[in-house]
Order: sequence, then C-alpha cells, then structure tokens
Amino acid sequence: MTQTATSRPRASEAERLARATISIVAEPGDYTFLGLTSELGALRFLEALQEHPDHHHQLRAAAARLESVDAERELDRAESLGIRFVVPGDAEWPTQLEELHAAGTVQERGGTPVGLWVRGPLRLDRLTGSLAVVGSRSSTTYGDRVAGDLAAVVGEAGRAVISGGAFGIDYAAHRGALSVGAVTVAVLACGADRIYPTAHRDLLRHLGRHYAVISEAPPGASPFRVRFLARNRIIAALARGTVVVEAAARSGALNTSNWAQRLNRVVMGTPGPLTSVASVGVHQLIRSGAASLVTGGPDVLELLGAAGEHLVEEPRGPERPRDALPVRRRQVLDAVPVSEPASTASVALVAGLGVVEVHQVLVRLEEGGLVEQVRTGWRLTERGRE
Repeated sequence: MTQTATSRPRASEAERLARATISIVAEPGDYTFLGLTSELGALRFLEALQEHPDHHHQLRAAAARLESVDAERELDRAESLGIRFVVPGDAEWPTQLEELHAAGTVQERGGTPVGLWVRGPLRLDRLTGSLAVVGSRSSTTYGDRVAGDLAAVVGEAGRAVISGGAFGIDYAAHRGALSVGAVTVAVLACGADRIYPTAHRDLLRHLGRHYAVISEAPPGASPFRVRFLARNRIIAALARGTVVVEAAARSGALNTSNWAQRLNRVVMGTPGPLTSVASVGVHQLIRSGAASLVTGGPDVLELLGAAGEHLVEEPRGPERPRDALPVRRRQVLDAVPVSEPASTASVALVAGLGVVEVHQVLVRLEEGGLVEQVRTGWRLTERGRE
C-alpha cells in the first residue's frame, strides 16, 4: 500500500515561503543560491538578497524578480493542481539530498535543492534504498527489454524505481516497475504540472495519481537543456544506486552516473553488443572501473543490499551424469564408443589404462547405467551420451 504525505510534521510556514520564493527566482541547481541557502538558512539568505543584492550579478537579477513574486499565491496555485512543496524540516524530506551540498561547484549545477515540488501521494522518504535506471533516449529493443526486466525484478523486491520520464530507457524502466505493481517516480526537468514529453501523458498522469512526479523547478517551468543537467543530480542523490542500461559516448545518462559516483552511490552498467553505438558510454564506464557490471535484477539487488542479503548463484551449465564421476571413470567413459561396440582391450588402449582396471571400471559404469555390454563389446547408453 502506498504511504501518502498527509498528517506530517511540517517546516514553519515562514521557512516554506522563503524557500518557495528562492525556488521561483533562482534557476534549479544554481550553486550560488543553493549554497548560500544551505549555509545561511532560507530566511536569512532571502533577507540578505532583498537588502544587499549588489554583491553578485546573479543575485542582482534574482533580486529584481522578487517584487513580482507572491510565494503564498504560488503555493496555493500549486496546491490547486495537486502539487505540494516539500522542504527540509518536513517529515518526508529525503535527507539523502543533503549530500549534494558538498558535491557541487560554482561552475556547474549542484547543491541541495531548496525544496521539491511533488505531484502525487507517495512520501519522498520512501525512496530511501531506491534504484535509478537511466539510459539512452534512442534506446534499442534490447535496451528496453533489459531496463524493463531489471526494473520489474528490483521493484518486486520492494525497492522503488526512479527515472526521468523521458523516451527510451526511462520509459521502459517506469513500465517495467508498473508491470509488477512496484513504486516508480519520475523526476522532471520542467514543472511537475507540465507533461514532457507530451507522448508520455498517460504515464506521467498515472504516476502523478498513484506515485509521484517530482521537480526542483516550480510549476509552469519549461524543460530547458540546462535543467536536465540539474535534474540528473536529483535522480542520482535520491537513489541508493544508479544503473546505466544504454548510453552513447555523450549521453546525459553519463552525467547522472557521474553524480552518483561523486555521491558515493553504487554505480552499475549493463553491457550491450560491442558494435552498438548506444552502449559505447556504458562500456567505457565498466572498462574504467567506474561502474560494476550487472546482467539483471538479481545482480543489482546484490549490490544494493546489505552483505549476504541477496546472493547471486554463479552461472553454470546443466549438470550431466558424468560430472560427478571420479577422473578414472570419466577417462574410461570417454574411450567407450557411441554406437559401434568395442572390446575391453580396445577401450583400454584408447583410455591408456590397463585391461584389468578398465574392465572393473566398465562394470561400475554399467551399474550406473552409463554403458552397456552387448555381444560384440561395450558401448554408451543414452544416459552415457548426455
């Protein structure tokens, strides 16, 4: 049963309004804003932004937008759309996001988000221990099958599946989790009220009704390219581990895996055909040691779980009757012909052993149903030919 985010302790309304204001005037993942918010607190930073906006050109631009922002009205509008603004201090706030504060730099997207806009009943603290499945938008049929099967196995084991709601691997992962009734959420680069891509309208609406659609950007925000890079760090930080199913050399999925590495999360990759352009990036991750090779859901569960929680059996071929035989008996058995019978002396010659010993071994093999003696000599039985 899905836990909902009702009747929860909440951050103060003043703190929520301040964070909503910063979310509206600042670009998602802007390390200057997010770093100052984390260090000073939202209320103090917002006060400084209003009183001393000239310290940085980005701050000046944001301060100029403050006059037109009515955070309380925006929160009410979001609520009317079924969207809540989750911030630090709320019981459902995913504390694993705090690790983003130390992982970003001024030159790139980074920092702990001031809050997350969420459409859907799922509590965000249920995403602890979840798996992010990412990969190419131009995925192959093979990649889609791998992503869907992997998400289904992990989902059946009780772990949520996180992805970005995009074409290709993202869509396959969401569908795989849903096929077994597992929890899956989409983290978007646009507002949680937007449907992007529009072709995934049914999927995103379903997630918004039953699970969650999450965004760092406020409602109404458009999916600009830079916001996808900011979104990737949220996916990596929310999950316990990230698996890259297919990724070309410059795939955005590699940006997600890079964030997962920096956050000391488990990074995994599934190998594709060596000739596949869609798998070049994944192969490089595995070859460089940045990602552990996984071939399916059981491998992922073993890496995500505690030591000994999920043990994956080593792959072995089917056992044959001769596998358990001592070396001498296998040596004699290999010398027995399949169809045309051979004498004991002939078998001994091929096996390179003495006739007396070979006769004794043949009797034992006959008792085991592996050889049979006919008028003209010894030959393998059907069981012995397996």
